[in-house]
Amino acid sequence: MNIDQYMTDLGRRARTASRAMARASTAAKNAALDAVADAVERERDALKEANGRDLARAREKGHDAAFIDRLTLSDKAIDTMVEGLRQVAALADPIGEISGLKFRPSGIQVGQMRVPLGVIGIIYESRPNVTIDAAALCLKSGNAAILRGGSEALECNTALAKLIGVGLEAAGLPQDAVQVVGTADRAAVGKLITMTEFVDVIVPRGGKSLIARLMEESRVPMIKHLDGICHVYVDDRADLDKATVICDNAKTHRYGTCNTMETLLVARGIAQQALPRLARAFQAKEVELRVDAEARAALEAAKIGGLVDATDEDWSTEYLAPVLAIKIVGGLDEAIDHINTYGSHHTDAIVTEDHDRAMRFLREVDSASVMVNASTRFADGFEFGLGAEIGISNDKLHARGPVGLEGLTSLKYVVLGRGEVRQ
Repeated sequence: MNIDQYMTDLGRRARTASRAMARASTAAKNAALDAVADAVERERDALKEANGRDLARAREKGHDAAFIDRLTLSDKAIDTMVEGLRQVAALADPIGEISGLKFRPSGIQVGQMRVPLGVIGIIYESRPNVTIDAAALCLKSGNAAILRGGSEALECNTALAKLIGVGLEAAGLPQDAVQVVGTADRAAVGKLITMTEFVDVIVPRGGKSLIARLMEESRVPMIKHLDGICHVYVDDRADLDKATVICDNAKTHRYGTCNTMETLLVARGIAQQALPRLARAFQAKEVELRVDAEARAALEAAKIGGLVDATDEDWSTEYLAPVLAIKIVGGLDEAIDHINTYGSHHTDAIVTEDHDRAMRFLREVDSASVMVNASTRFADGFEFGLGAEIGISNDKLHARGPVGLEGLTSLKYVVLGRGEVRQ
Protein backbone atom coordinates (compact mmCIF):
# COMPACT_ATOMS: atom_id res chain seq x y z
CA MET A 1 0.00 0.00 0.00
CA ASN A 2 1.24 3.47 -0.89
CA ILE A 3 0.37 5.30 2.35
CA ASP A 4 0.72 8.75 0.85
CA GLN A 5 -1.69 8.00 -2.01
CA TYR A 6 -4.08 6.10 0.26
CA MET A 7 -4.36 8.90 2.82
CA THR A 8 -4.61 11.59 0.13
CA ASP A 9 -7.53 9.71 -1.41
CA LEU A 10 -9.15 9.33 2.02
CA GLY A 11 -8.75 13.06 2.64
CA ARG A 12 -10.12 14.07 -0.75
CA ARG A 13 -13.20 11.88 -0.28
CA ALA A 14 -13.71 13.26 3.22
CA ARG A 15 -13.56 16.83 1.94
CA THR A 16 -16.19 16.05 -0.70
CA ALA A 17 -18.39 14.34 1.89
CA SER A 18 -18.01 17.27 4.29
CA ARG A 19 -19.72 19.56 1.79
CA ALA A 20 -22.69 17.21 1.59
CA MET A 21 -22.80 16.93 5.37
CA ALA A 22 -22.75 20.71 5.79
CA ARG A 23 -26.04 20.95 3.88
CA ALA A 24 -27.60 17.74 5.26
CA SER A 25 -30.94 18.18 6.96
CA THR A 26 -31.41 17.62 10.66
CA ALA A 27 -33.90 14.86 9.85
CA ALA A 28 -31.36 12.98 7.71
CA LYS A 29 -28.63 13.26 10.34
CA ASN A 30 -30.96 12.07 13.09
CA ALA A 31 -32.19 9.18 10.93
CA ALA A 32 -28.58 8.07 10.41
CA LEU A 33 -27.85 8.21 14.13
CA ASP A 34 -30.96 6.20 14.98
CA ALA A 35 -30.10 3.63 12.31
CA VAL A 36 -26.57 3.23 13.72
CA ALA A 37 -28.02 2.84 17.24
CA ASP A 38 -30.38 0.13 16.00
CA ALA A 39 -27.53 -1.64 14.23
CA VAL A 40 -25.26 -1.58 17.32
CA GLU A 41 -28.10 -2.96 19.45
CA ARG A 42 -28.88 -5.63 16.87
CA GLU A 43 -25.25 -6.69 16.42
CA ARG A 44 -24.34 -6.64 20.13
CA ASP A 45 -23.17 -10.26 20.21
CA ALA A 46 -21.08 -9.90 17.07
CA LEU A 47 -19.42 -6.76 18.48
CA LYS A 48 -18.55 -8.57 21.71
CA GLU A 49 -17.09 -11.47 19.73
CA ALA A 50 -14.92 -9.08 17.72
CA ASN A 51 -13.87 -7.31 20.92
CA GLY A 52 -13.07 -10.69 22.47
CA ARG A 53 -10.55 -11.37 19.71
CA ASP A 54 -8.97 -7.95 20.30
CA LEU A 55 -8.79 -8.64 24.05
CA ALA A 56 -7.19 -12.04 23.53
CA ARG A 57 -4.43 -10.49 21.41
CA ALA A 58 -3.90 -7.71 23.96
CA ARG A 59 -3.50 -10.22 26.80
CA GLU A 60 -1.07 -12.28 24.72
CA LYS A 61 1.02 -9.16 24.24
CA GLY A 62 1.10 -8.57 28.01
CA HIS A 63 -0.84 -5.29 28.17
CA ASP A 64 -1.63 -4.12 31.72
CA ALA A 65 -4.99 -4.06 33.50
CA ALA A 66 -5.66 -0.37 32.73
CA PHE A 67 -5.13 -1.01 29.01
CA ILE A 68 -7.43 -4.04 29.06
CA ASP A 69 -10.07 -2.00 30.88
CA ARG A 70 -10.01 0.70 28.20
CA LEU A 71 -10.20 -1.91 25.43
CA THR A 72 -13.10 -3.92 26.87
CA LEU A 73 -16.48 -3.50 25.21
CA SER A 74 -18.86 -4.67 27.94
CA ASP A 75 -22.66 -4.84 27.77
CA LYS A 76 -22.72 -1.64 29.81
CA ALA A 77 -20.36 0.05 27.34
CA ILE A 78 -22.57 -1.01 24.42
CA ASP A 79 -25.66 0.27 26.25
CA THR A 80 -23.87 3.59 26.77
CA MET A 81 -22.95 3.79 23.08
CA VAL A 82 -26.55 3.18 22.03
CA GLU A 83 -27.89 5.70 24.53
CA GLY A 84 -25.24 8.21 23.47
CA LEU A 85 -26.27 7.87 19.81
CA ARG A 86 -29.90 8.44 20.71
CA GLN A 87 -29.04 11.38 22.98
CA VAL A 88 -27.05 13.03 20.18
CA ALA A 89 -29.98 12.49 17.81
CA ALA A 90 -32.28 14.15 20.36
CA LEU A 91 -30.03 17.19 20.80
CA ALA A 92 -30.82 20.44 19.03
CA ASP A 93 -28.96 20.77 15.76
CA PRO A 94 -26.58 23.73 16.14
CA ILE A 95 -25.83 24.08 12.44
CA GLY A 96 -27.32 27.17 10.80
CA GLU A 97 -28.29 28.78 14.08
CA ILE A 98 -27.92 32.57 13.92
CA SER A 99 -27.25 34.42 17.16
CA GLY A 100 -26.55 37.93 18.33
CA LEU A 101 -28.22 39.78 15.47
CA LYS A 102 -27.94 43.52 16.04
CA PHE A 103 -28.80 46.54 13.94
CA ARG A 104 -25.91 48.84 13.12
CA PRO A 105 -26.30 52.58 12.50
CA SER A 106 -25.83 51.88 8.80
CA GLY A 107 -29.04 49.82 8.78
CA ILE A 108 -27.43 46.41 8.35
CA GLN A 109 -27.93 43.58 10.83
CA VAL A 110 -24.80 41.75 11.99
CA GLY A 111 -24.85 38.34 13.70
CA GLN A 112 -23.07 35.01 13.78
CA MET A 113 -24.02 31.68 12.24
CA ARG A 114 -22.85 28.32 13.60
CA VAL A 115 -21.23 26.16 10.91
CA PRO A 116 -19.31 22.85 10.78
CA LEU A 117 -15.53 22.79 11.04
CA GLY A 118 -15.31 20.56 7.95
CA VAL A 119 -13.13 17.44 8.17
CA ILE A 120 -12.08 16.16 11.58
CA GLY A 121 -9.35 13.57 12.04
CA ILE A 122 -9.63 11.52 15.22
CA ILE A 123 -6.61 9.49 16.32
CA TYR A 124 -7.21 7.16 19.23
CA GLU A 125 -5.83 4.05 20.83
CA SER A 126 -7.62 1.37 22.80
CA ARG A 127 -11.18 2.64 23.33
CA PRO A 128 -13.58 1.16 20.78
CA ASN A 129 -16.43 3.37 22.05
CA VAL A 130 -14.57 6.37 20.59
CA THR A 131 -15.44 5.10 17.11
CA ILE A 132 -19.14 5.54 17.83
CA ASP A 133 -18.86 8.71 19.94
CA ALA A 134 -16.70 10.45 17.35
CA ALA A 135 -18.85 9.38 14.42
CA ALA A 136 -22.05 10.49 16.18
CA LEU A 137 -20.83 13.94 17.10
CA CYS A 138 -19.15 14.61 13.76
CA LEU A 139 -22.25 13.46 11.90
CA LYS A 140 -24.72 15.56 13.92
CA SER A 141 -22.51 18.66 13.71
CA GLY A 142 -22.34 18.37 9.91
CA ASN A 143 -18.70 17.34 9.69
CA ALA A 144 -16.91 14.49 7.96
CA ALA A 145 -14.60 12.30 10.03
CA ILE A 146 -11.47 10.29 9.39
CA LEU A 147 -11.03 7.81 12.25
CA ARG A 148 -7.70 6.20 12.95
CA GLY A 149 -8.08 3.71 15.79
CA GLY A 150 -5.32 1.67 17.36
CA SER A 151 -4.27 -1.69 15.94
CA GLU A 152 -5.18 -3.31 19.26
CA ALA A 153 -8.91 -2.61 18.61
CA LEU A 154 -8.83 -3.41 14.89
CA GLU A 155 -11.48 -6.15 14.93
CA CYS A 156 -13.98 -4.15 16.96
CA ASN A 157 -13.40 -0.86 15.15
CA THR A 158 -13.83 -2.56 11.77
CA ALA A 159 -17.14 -4.04 12.90
CA LEU A 160 -18.33 -0.69 14.25
CA ALA A 161 -17.30 1.11 11.05
CA LYS A 162 -19.51 -1.22 9.01
CA LEU A 163 -22.49 -0.44 11.24
CA ILE A 164 -21.88 3.31 10.84
CA GLY A 165 -21.85 2.82 7.08
CA VAL A 166 -25.17 1.02 7.31
CA GLY A 167 -26.70 3.96 9.17
CA LEU A 168 -25.36 6.57 6.73
CA GLU A 169 -26.61 4.63 3.73
CA ALA A 170 -30.05 4.17 5.29
CA ALA A 171 -30.37 7.94 5.72
CA GLY A 172 -29.14 8.78 2.21
CA LEU A 173 -25.92 10.40 3.44
CA PRO A 174 -22.47 9.77 1.92
CA GLN A 175 -20.68 6.81 3.47
CA ASP A 176 -17.42 8.74 3.05
CA ALA A 177 -18.68 11.06 5.81
CA VAL A 178 -17.14 8.60 8.30
CA GLN A 179 -14.05 6.75 7.11
CA VAL A 180 -11.87 4.42 9.17
CA VAL A 181 -8.18 4.26 8.25
CA GLY A 182 -7.65 0.66 7.21
CA THR A 183 -3.98 0.33 8.06
CA ALA A 184 -2.01 0.17 11.29
CA ASP A 185 1.05 1.72 9.62
CA ARG A 186 2.24 4.67 11.73
CA ALA A 187 3.03 6.55 8.53
CA ALA A 188 -0.74 6.97 8.04
CA VAL A 189 -0.88 9.08 11.21
CA GLY A 190 2.08 11.14 10.02
CA LYS A 191 0.29 11.89 6.77
CA LEU A 192 -3.11 12.59 8.38
CA ILE A 193 -1.74 15.26 10.71
CA THR A 194 -0.09 17.18 7.87
CA MET A 195 -2.94 17.16 5.31
CA THR A 196 -3.96 20.77 5.84
CA GLU A 197 -5.65 20.87 2.44
CA PHE A 198 -8.14 18.21 3.52
CA VAL A 199 -8.25 18.11 7.34
CA ASP A 200 -9.41 21.05 9.47
CA VAL A 201 -8.74 19.77 12.99
CA ILE A 202 -7.16 16.75 14.68
CA VAL A 203 -8.53 15.26 17.89
CA PRO A 204 -6.09 12.85 19.58
CA ARG A 205 -7.53 10.40 22.11
CA GLY A 206 -4.70 8.41 23.61
CA GLY A 207 -1.71 8.19 25.86
CA LYS A 208 0.87 10.80 26.63
CA SER A 209 3.38 9.50 24.07
CA LEU A 210 0.86 9.69 21.22
CA ILE A 211 -0.22 13.22 22.05
CA ALA A 212 3.36 14.39 22.61
CA ARG A 213 4.25 13.08 19.16
CA LEU A 214 1.31 14.86 17.55
CA MET A 215 2.13 18.12 19.32
CA GLU A 216 5.58 17.98 17.72
CA GLU A 217 4.60 16.87 14.24
CA SER A 218 1.07 18.08 13.48
CA ARG A 219 0.52 20.94 11.05
CA VAL A 220 -3.25 20.67 11.54
CA PRO A 221 -4.73 22.44 14.63
CA MET A 222 -5.61 20.09 17.51
CA ILE A 223 -8.21 19.78 20.27
CA LYS A 224 -6.38 17.83 22.95
CA HIS A 225 -5.36 17.19 26.51
CA LEU A 226 -1.99 15.74 27.43
CA ASP A 227 -2.57 14.53 31.00
CA GLY A 228 -5.39 13.97 33.43
CA ILE A 229 -3.79 14.83 36.76
CA CYS A 230 -7.01 15.38 38.72
CA HIS A 231 -7.32 16.42 42.37
CA VAL A 232 -9.89 16.28 45.13
CA TYR A 233 -9.37 18.74 47.97
CA VAL A 234 -11.07 17.85 51.27
CA ASP A 235 -11.60 21.14 53.06
CA ASP A 236 -11.66 21.44 56.86
CA ARG A 237 -15.35 22.31 56.53
CA ALA A 238 -16.16 19.14 54.61
CA ASP A 239 -18.83 16.59 55.48
CA LEU A 240 -16.73 13.47 56.06
CA ASP A 241 -19.45 11.10 54.86
CA LYS A 242 -19.59 12.98 51.56
CA ALA A 243 -15.82 13.20 51.37
CA THR A 244 -15.36 9.45 51.81
CA VAL A 245 -17.89 8.53 49.13
CA ILE A 246 -16.67 11.18 46.67
CA CYS A 247 -12.97 10.40 47.05
CA ASP A 248 -13.54 6.65 46.84
CA ASN A 249 -15.54 7.04 43.63
CA ALA A 250 -13.12 9.57 42.13
CA LYS A 251 -10.24 7.12 42.52
CA THR A 252 -11.63 3.60 42.35
CA HIS A 253 -14.65 3.77 40.02
CA ARG A 254 -12.22 3.24 37.14
CA TYR A 255 -8.45 3.55 37.27
CA GLY A 256 -7.63 3.97 33.59
CA THR A 257 -9.55 7.16 32.76
CA CYS A 258 -8.36 10.75 32.39
CA ASN A 259 -10.89 12.04 34.96
CA THR A 260 -9.75 9.71 37.76
CA MET A 261 -8.36 11.40 40.89
CA GLU A 262 -4.58 11.05 41.06
CA THR A 263 -3.83 13.35 44.03
CA LEU A 264 -5.81 13.78 47.24
CA LEU A 265 -5.31 17.02 49.17
CA VAL A 266 -6.58 17.18 52.77
CA ALA A 267 -6.77 20.31 54.91
CA ARG A 268 -4.61 20.13 58.03
CA GLY A 269 -7.56 21.05 60.27
CA ILE A 270 -9.46 17.89 59.34
CA ALA A 271 -6.61 15.49 58.50
CA GLN A 272 -6.62 13.59 61.81
CA GLN A 273 -10.30 12.67 61.38
CA ALA A 274 -10.46 12.32 57.59
CA LEU A 275 -7.22 10.67 56.55
CA PRO A 276 -7.52 7.36 58.46
CA ARG A 277 -11.07 6.89 57.22
CA LEU A 278 -10.11 7.63 53.63
CA ALA A 279 -6.97 5.50 53.77
CA ARG A 280 -8.85 2.45 55.04
CA ALA A 281 -11.35 2.78 52.20
CA PHE A 282 -8.56 2.91 49.62
CA GLN A 283 -6.49 0.12 51.16
CA ALA A 284 -9.56 -2.12 51.25
CA LYS A 285 -9.44 -1.87 47.44
CA GLU A 286 -5.64 -2.38 47.33
CA VAL A 287 -4.80 1.18 46.29
CA GLU A 288 -1.16 2.05 46.94
CA LEU A 289 -0.89 5.26 48.97
CA ARG A 290 2.05 7.59 48.33
CA VAL A 291 2.06 10.11 51.15
CA ASP A 292 3.95 13.21 52.23
CA ALA A 293 5.67 13.22 55.65
CA GLU A 294 2.77 14.90 57.44
CA ALA A 295 0.21 12.49 56.02
CA ARG A 296 2.42 9.55 57.00
CA ALA A 297 2.60 10.77 60.57
CA ALA A 298 -1.19 11.18 60.78
CA LEU A 299 -1.83 7.74 59.34
CA GLU A 300 0.78 5.92 61.39
CA ALA A 301 -0.69 7.49 64.54
CA ALA A 302 -3.94 5.77 63.51
CA LYS A 303 -2.05 2.44 63.13
CA ILE A 304 -2.23 2.48 59.34
CA GLY A 305 0.82 1.13 57.57
CA GLY A 306 1.76 -0.04 54.08
CA LEU A 307 2.54 3.51 53.01
CA VAL A 308 5.01 4.73 50.38
CA ASP A 309 6.83 8.04 50.67
CA ALA A 310 5.76 10.47 47.96
CA THR A 311 8.35 12.28 45.86
CA ASP A 312 8.03 15.53 43.93
CA GLU A 313 7.40 13.46 40.80
CA ASP A 314 4.23 11.99 42.31
CA TRP A 315 2.50 15.37 42.37
CA SER A 316 2.73 15.60 38.57
CA THR A 317 2.08 11.96 37.68
CA GLU A 318 -1.00 10.49 36.00
CA TYR A 319 -0.93 6.93 37.31
CA LEU A 320 -3.93 5.41 35.49
CA ALA A 321 -3.56 2.67 38.10
CA PRO A 322 -4.51 1.87 41.73
CA VAL A 323 -1.97 4.37 43.06
CA LEU A 324 -2.85 7.63 44.85
CA ALA A 325 -0.70 10.54 46.02
CA ILE A 326 -1.80 12.17 49.29
CA LYS A 327 -0.72 15.53 50.69
CA ILE A 328 -1.80 17.58 53.71
CA VAL A 329 -2.19 21.28 52.94
CA GLY A 330 -2.70 24.27 55.20
CA GLY A 331 -6.04 25.24 53.67
CA LEU A 332 -7.80 26.51 50.57
CA ASP A 333 -5.04 28.85 49.38
CA GLU A 334 -2.39 26.13 49.50
CA ALA A 335 -4.73 23.64 47.82
CA ILE A 336 -5.45 26.01 44.94
CA ASP A 337 -1.76 26.82 44.56
CA HIS A 338 -0.82 23.12 44.51
CA ILE A 339 -3.48 22.30 41.90
CA ASN A 340 -2.53 25.19 39.63
CA THR A 341 1.16 24.28 39.97
CA TYR A 342 1.06 20.50 39.53
CA GLY A 343 -2.28 19.78 37.86
CA SER A 344 -2.96 19.38 34.16
CA HIS A 345 -5.92 21.81 34.02
CA HIS A 346 -8.30 18.91 33.42
CA THR A 347 -10.69 18.30 36.35
CA ASP A 348 -10.47 19.19 40.04
CA ALA A 349 -12.96 19.05 42.91
CA ILE A 350 -13.46 20.47 46.40
CA VAL A 351 -15.45 18.85 49.20
CA THR A 352 -16.73 21.55 51.55
CA GLU A 353 -19.88 22.87 53.22
CA ASP A 354 -18.59 26.45 53.01
CA HIS A 355 -20.24 28.26 50.09
CA ASP A 356 -17.69 31.09 49.88
CA ARG A 357 -14.78 28.65 49.74
CA ALA A 358 -16.56 26.59 47.11
CA MET A 359 -17.06 29.68 44.94
CA ARG A 360 -13.42 30.71 45.35
CA PHE A 361 -12.35 27.21 44.26
CA LEU A 362 -14.56 27.43 41.17
CA ARG A 363 -13.17 30.85 40.24
CA GLU A 364 -9.51 30.33 41.00
CA VAL A 365 -8.70 26.75 39.98
CA ASP A 366 -7.51 27.00 36.38
CA SER A 367 -9.02 23.78 35.02
CA ALA A 368 -11.46 22.85 32.28
CA SER A 369 -13.92 21.27 34.74
CA VAL A 370 -14.15 22.35 38.39
CA MET A 371 -16.53 20.68 40.84
CA VAL A 372 -18.03 21.15 44.29
CA ASN A 373 -19.03 18.10 46.34
CA ALA A 374 -18.95 15.75 43.35
CA SER A 375 -16.64 13.09 41.96
CA THR A 376 -14.18 14.04 39.22
CA ARG A 377 -15.51 11.03 37.29
CA PHE A 378 -18.44 13.21 36.18
CA ALA A 379 -16.13 15.12 33.81
CA ASP A 380 -17.53 13.36 30.77
CA GLY A 381 -19.60 14.42 27.80
CA PHE A 382 -22.28 11.81 28.43
CA GLU A 383 -22.61 12.81 32.09
CA PHE A 384 -22.65 16.52 31.16
CA GLY A 385 -25.62 15.94 28.87
CA LEU A 386 -23.69 16.36 25.62
CA GLY A 387 -24.84 12.92 24.44
CA ALA A 388 -21.22 11.89 23.96
CA GLU A 389 -17.86 13.58 23.69
CA ILE A 390 -15.19 13.58 21.05
CA GLY A 391 -12.58 14.29 23.70
CA ILE A 392 -11.72 16.50 26.62
CA SER A 393 -9.71 19.63 26.02
CA ASN A 394 -7.61 21.37 28.63
CA ASP A 395 -6.60 23.99 26.10
CA LYS A 396 -8.24 27.41 26.31
CA LEU A 397 -8.72 28.16 22.63
CA HIS A 398 -11.55 26.92 20.60
CA ALA A 399 -12.94 24.32 23.04
CA ARG A 400 -12.40 23.55 26.72
CA GLY A 401 -13.56 20.59 28.80
CA PRO A 402 -15.68 17.78 27.29
CA VAL A 403 -16.09 18.55 23.60
CA GLY A 404 -19.59 17.96 22.26
CA LEU A 405 -21.50 19.32 19.29
CA GLU A 406 -20.71 23.02 19.71
CA GLY A 407 -17.01 22.24 20.13
CA LEU A 408 -17.05 20.77 16.62
CA THR A 409 -18.47 23.91 15.06
CA SER A 410 -17.27 27.42 14.33
CA LEU A 411 -18.96 30.79 13.98
CA LYS A 412 -18.96 32.98 10.91
CA TYR A 413 -20.30 36.50 10.69
CA VAL A 414 -23.44 37.06 8.67
CA VAL A 415 -24.79 40.40 7.50
CA LEU A 416 -28.43 41.01 6.58
CA GLY A 417 -29.12 44.12 4.56
CA ARG A 418 -31.79 45.85 2.50
CA GLY A 419 -29.62 47.48 -0.10
CA GLU A 420 -27.30 49.42 2.24
CA VAL A 421 -23.91 50.59 0.94
CA ARG A 422 -21.00 51.92 2.94
CA GLN A 423 -20.71 55.69 2.97
